[in-house]
Amino acid sequence: MKTKKEIHWITYGLLILLSIMMLFPIFWVLSSSLKSGSELFAWPPSILPNKITFINYIDAFSEANFGRYIFNTIFVTVTATIITLIINTMAGYALAKIKFKGSTIILILFLSTLMIPLEALMIPMFIVLRNLGLYNSIWGIIIPPAATPTGVFLIRQYLLSLPDEMIEAAKIDGANEWQIFMKIIIPLAKPVIATLTIFSVMWRWQDYIWPLIAISDPKLYTLELALSNFVGEYSVDWGPLLAMAVVTMIPLITVFIVFQRFFIQGIMATSVKE
Repeated sequence: MKTKKEIHWITYGLLILLSIMMLFPIFWVLSSSLKSGSELFAWPPSILPNKITFINYIDAFSEANFGRYIFNTIFVTVTATIITLIINTMAGYALAKIKFKGSTIILILFLSTLMIPLEALMIPMFIVLRNLGLYNSIWGIIIPPAATPTGVFLIRQYLLSLPDEMIEAAKIDGANEWQIFMKIIIPLAKPVIATLTIFSVMWRWQDYIWPLIAISDPKLYTLELALSNFVGEYSVDWGPLLAMAVVTMIPLITVFIVFQRFFIQGIMATSVKE
């Protein structure tokens, strides 16, 4: 019979093995992006580059106009995340702490949209987008997905764990709803706001389907669209493509590192129900 110490070693061994399996593709992309074209297709392949070169990054920015696509993606991600946080935080607060007629029905309608496949919503969303004159506009990528039922649900579930007595005490002291929201709710909701920030950045940065539908002008392309168009009909320029794949990973990793201390706390808190 295995001892407790042996079970711990086996568990750690399996976790280390799984971590290596998950991280190796990322390491391979990073290593390949630093190889020259001839070394990239050499056989047998080498894990590390024999001579590190940044020519793939230079070609990506100089020939493929990726600087423009990075600017578009950063603008879309930052603006959409700010709008998402404002809308979802206010909606989640209203559904969690303000008693009004029909709040339960509104919540059910919100959650029911999670059950509808995204593909089924694309046509009505596109019709609304076109009627609003936002087709082929950068705002057409930002505004329609801003209010997410997942975000509203996360915020509401977290705020349910806050005591109502705290809000009642603030009202007795003369605070209005706006002051309660800004000075009490927002500071206490930092963990779930950080969690939603990570999710929103991931959704917008990696979004491919909606920008593909909403825009057709190559000058408005985001990185995901640009990467897909980098694959030619008869050939693929793998070096710059791998370099840009590395560049697209950096912001997501950075955001997660910055907000990771709030992330687990926010996820755990949203699992607590009233």
